[in-house]
Amino acid sequence: MSIRRKNGNTNRVYSTHGGRIRQSQATPPAAPGGDGNVRVSRTRTGRKGKTVTLVTGLPPSDAAVVAKELRRLCGSGGSVKHGVVEIQGDHRERIVGHLAGRYSARMAGG
Repeated sequence: MSIRRKNGNTNRVYSTHGGRIRQSQATPPAAPGGDGNVRVSRTRTGRKGKTVTLVTGLPPSDAAVVAKELRRLCGSGGSVKHGVVEIQGDHRERIVGHLAGRYSARMAGG
């Protein structure tokens, strides 16, 4: 279908109603990845020698809330990056003790 304008230009008009457009099917909610264990590790790689405690394996919906709790518990800063909670400093024992009530928390690494 074309529309002729006053100045003589012809523009093609497309409709999004009907036609060969397929209706998207509802996808089932994604299951949490991993094996269900929350791992707490320590690393200094790529942080100019600063020690950081990493918490992996948390459900994505809980990561921000848990990060706020852990920052307050440890009295230090931290953030959530790509679903991994980073807490500044070495607080592995304290974090595993706090998370053991809700999750299957384990220490990982050396």
